Parts: sequence; C-alpha cells; structure tokens
Amino acid sequence: MIDTLQADAIFSAGIKLLKENLGLIETELFISYLKKEQFDYTEWSQNLYNNMTADELTAAAIKFAKENPQLVPENARVI
Repeated sequence: MIDTLQADAIFSAGIKLLKENLGLIETELFISYLKKEQFDYTEWSQNLYNNMTADELTAAAIKFAKENPQLVPENARVI
C-alpha cells in the first residue's frame, strides 16, 4: 500500500499532466465524469487493447510518442 506522501505526489503529478494536456476546464470535467460514473480504471484498461495485435499496439505507441514528444521521458527510446 502506498503511503500518504506517495499518494499526494502521484495525485499532484497526475493533475499537473491533465492540466498541461487538457486544460483546466477539461481537467475538471474529466475528474467530475470519473467521480460521477464510478469509473473502474482497472476494468477499462484491461479491455482497452483487446482487439489489437502486438504490432498494432506497438505502431500506435510509436505514433503517439512521435506526436507527443513532451510526454515521452528523456531516457525513453522511440523507434
């Protein structure tokens, strides 16, 4: 289980990323939607790529990284 400091750091980093990439209002809408809909991230993420082959997933990840370099860690290798 993560402690409160870790949880606070993760939450802060997540909010920062959302605001930088969605904007303030869209971030608020996103959070309110998640709370309202009782969104199950685990279930959603398990089904997200079910219909994709490994090659399709790799191609999508590479395309995303090239289109969003600000989201790619400096030490990441993009093919």
